[in-house]
Amino acid sequence: MEQKKFDYNTFIGMILLGGLLLYWMNTNKPDEVISDTATNEIVVDSTKNINTANAIKTATPDFANDSLKQVAFTNKLGILGYSAMHGKEGVSVLENNLVKLTIDNKGGQIIEALIKNYKTHDSLPLYMIKDKNSSFNINFGTTDNRILNTTDLLFEPTLTKNGENQVLSMKLKASETKYLEYRYEIKPNNYMVGFTVKSQGYNNIINSSNPINLDWTLDGYRHEKSLKTENTMYTHYYYKADGDVDYINAGKSDIVNKVDWVSYKQQFFSSILLTDTPFDNATIAATDLVKNEEIDSIYTKKFELKTPLALANGELNYNMKWFYGPSDYNLLKTFKETDLDETADLGWGIFGFLNRTVFYPVFNFLKGFLSNYGLIIILMTIVVRIIMSPLVYKSYLSSAKMKVIRPELTALNDKYPGKENAMKRQQETMAIQRKAGVSMMSGCIPALLQMPVFFALFKFFPTNIALRQESFLWAPDLSSYDTIFTLPFKIPFYGDHVSLFPILASVAIFFYMKMNQSQQANMQPPTQEGMPDMGKMMKYMIYFSPIMMLFFFNNYASSLSLYYFISNLLTIAIMLVIKNYVIDEDKIHAQIEENKKKPEKAKSKFRQRIDTAMKQAQEQQAQQAKQKKSK
Repeated sequence: MEQKKFDYNTFIGMILLGGLLLYWMNTNKPDEVISDTATNEIVVDSTKNINTANAIKTATPDFANDSLKQVAFTNKLGILGYSAMHGKEGVSVLENNLVKLTIDNKGGQIIEALIKNYKTHDSLPLYMIKDKNSSFNINFGTTDNRILNTTDLLFEPTLTKNGENQVLSMKLKASETKYLEYRYEIKPNNYMVGFTVKSQGYNNIINSSNPINLDWTLDGYRHEKSLKTENTMYTHYYYKADGDVDYINAGKSDIVNKVDWVSYKQQFFSSILLTDTPFDNATIAATDLVKNEEIDSIYTKKFELKTPLALANGELNYNMKWFYGPSDYNLLKTFKETDLDETADLGWGIFGFLNRTVFYPVFNFLKGFLSNYGLIIILMTIVVRIIMSPLVYKSYLSSAKMKVIRPELTALNDKYPGKENAMKRQQETMAIQRKAGVSMMSGCIPALLQMPVFFALFKFFPTNIALRQESFLWAPDLSSYDTIFTLPFKIPFYGDHVSLFPILASVAIFFYMKMNQSQQANMQPPTQEGMPDMGKMMKYMIYFSPIMMLFFFNNYASSLSLYYFISNLLTIAIMLVIKNYVIDEDKIHAQIEENKKKPEKAKSKFRQRIDTAMKQAQEQQAQQAKQKKSK
């Protein structure tokens, strides 16, 4: 049998074929998958044309192909894996000449809210939302037994125009025809932004047996110079429920029904959510974030809203509005039938009534002629004092009458001495006053009528945003305290600075009270035995009141101190004019003598009951005195 020999040609051919095979395999390897972060940004400015950024980087997870990605997203999110598969990370910007809103594709929520034309106390851009201080989330269950949060999911943005309005549609898609939509619509020159939450085709996705909860939280940024004043006195959680506007303080929570809106109101700016379909069983809460003013200087309060949403035919459909803007009474009252103007914090009852019907109209009128707000406050003070001058005159006239009959009242103490004659002295005192046509109330009532004005203006000036960061003389901001000297230490209840306007107001009130002391002394009847000496108390008040005012107003708005300074000066001037040129004590004395000659008027039933009670008290006093003597 013939032996086969080794074929060198065949061996060389096989080596060449193997080398070609290795070369082909090496050059046809699949490319590596690179994952980039999407930077898709869509900018909308209602004062310009729509600009859409062309640079879009697709966010692609590290999967070998789309099939594996779809499987991974479906395992995690169920049918809403479609949104993660087709969504891209990025932001959209809605902007007009008043406000700029940045909306994130992730969550479809506002992540920045910038209020234009305003700055913080340290001249920085004024943001209501920034750096994750706010969250808007809808939590819901799905029919495939998942609990999802919209803040974790990707929405797809679409920009359109509705006339002059810019519209941003953010859709959380389960397919091209099934989605949850957040629709934002911004108008030119308007702080109010339309906001709709609406689903389509979600009736087979949302598990109606699970609650659907809307959660909106916000940590309010500090914006003003005085953190204490901004946070403790003028930052509140307002809401309208059951047709009434109310508020809760920090540290409180409540469950309310038929909620039309909630307002996270700070001293001069508000974040508000309004709804056409009232929220029921809504939980509202406010928390003070300032534990130590030296450390906690970024935020004021934490505001929270948690409310269930109702399905209509298996779908969500809520028409709402966002408001990020100034808490300006003149602005808020333009949103008719909302009662948002009640969040302007003008005071309750008669105080709010005076601010709305008197002081704001006067202030707005003067503002139309003057641009210097310090001069506006001075002119407004003059107007108020002129209007109140009849009350000052009435009070001074009563004082003058009491001064004329004071000798007669002093004689009663000598005629009816001792505690046992206290009732008799009181009866005779009232009789003299009645015959002379003098009443103690005629002096008290004018002073009482001026008190509502005092408290109304106490609310008016510190909350009037027109005064914010407006300068006058040495005060750079009439809505905050003025500083002429900074102390190297902090005085309790006073602060670490010296304000000049409170000093001037305190000096003015001292001279006013000094001048008014004689008038008040005339109004008081002679000191009776066993009764406190009101004259001594008034002497102490002359010094105590200015000091109290100095401490109290040192951290308050300089506009308020300016008003009280000018007001006291004008009151002193009016009193001097009345005393020297209007009141004639001789004529008053003659009038009182004429009144004494007139027959006494019939007593009213109220007066008869008082006289009867005093007579019975006097008889009881006499009997007790007799019993003591017999013992």
